Amino acid sequence: MRTAIALRHVAFEDLDAFAPALEARGYAVAYREAPLDDLAAAELREADLLVVLGGPIGAYETETYPFLAPEIALIAERLERGRPVLGLCLGAQLMARALGAAVTASGGKEIGWAPLMLSDAGRGSCLAPLDGRAVLHWHGDIFDLPAGAVSLASTALTPHQAFQWRRHGLALQFHLETTARGLERWYVGHAVELAAAGIAVDDLRAQAAVYAPALAAPACAVLARWLDGLFG
Repeated sequence: MRTAIALRHVAFEDLDAFAPALEARGYAVAYREAPLDDLAAAELREADLLVVLGGPIGAYETETYPFLAPEIALIAERLERGRPVLGLCLGAQLMARALGAAVTASGGKEIGWAPLMLSDAGRGSCLAPLDGRAVLHWHGDIFDLPAGAVSLASTALTPHQAFQWRRHGLALQFHLETTARGLERWYVGHAVELAAAGIAVDDLRAQAAVYAPALAAPACAVLARWLDGLFG
């Protein structure tokens, strides 16, 4: 049985729909807490898949959150050694930093459901099932494209929404893992951020009711296609 370890930064941002999808493909899924656990542990270096989840901090805030430095080092080591890494939102930004690219505050928030613009490479990649689909955006930071990475998607506000690095690194600024039910925890956990941004929970909930069910199958197809490219 293959192992998939998810590095979690806050309790309510978890694998959500991706957990049963991974288990259905024969993965033993486990969580480790990035702020608390030993990020130099062999199990993290050697897991068949490392998923780096989201969170409400900046990938550049290493002085305020010292665990970020060993987390970035772990990601860099795995990528260099050809060990698969999937980064979601903050996880994607940490992957960009691990590959030497800058992560900066965008000056605004991109929160809500909206479609991606897939690049030519993106339309030929594992992201192809997302063509024309609305996905969940929830971030205030952006990253530069790392050297050697291939840009897969963008939006009007964010030039790099996804990249692939070699075969075994996939970074997604947006969220494919979320369900409408799981997002109920986000509305509580991110209440201060939403209020500061002037975004109504009722509006996000209404969007999720429309878009999340329609995204479930394409999101799992993206994950399956990427994993098939690794181990198929």
